[in-house]
Amino acid sequence: MEVRAKTTSLSISPRKLRLVIDQVRGLGARQAVTVLEYMPKKGAEMVQKTLLSAIANAENNHDLNPDDLYIKTIMADEGPRLKRMKAGARGRYKPRVRRLSHLTVILAEREEA
Repeated sequence: MEVRAKTTSLSISPRKLRLVIDQVRGLGARQAVTVLEYMPKKGAEMVQKTLLSAIANAENNHDLNPDDLYIKTIMADEGPRLKRMKAGARGRYKPRVRRLSHLTVILAEREEA
């Protein structure tokens, strides 16, 4: 059984978010929460909240044991871009692009050997 949680329009670029999710891909769900708790990156808190949401979905909606879950798929996709401007020298226009991300976490149960 697969359980998913998705967070949209996170205010971090997908490139920076991928640095965090590469560290927890394939880990057990509880172990990943612990790793993210002590990671000093901005995206770690965002990934941890989404992961805890996926664990809660598994527990409450599907009656799964959180200790048997692992991160099957985790991905950071590009969201919308916010285009802003900053005044430059000699009355010129300097564009600024704020990149947003969509985060998807899919958990699955481990197969018993």
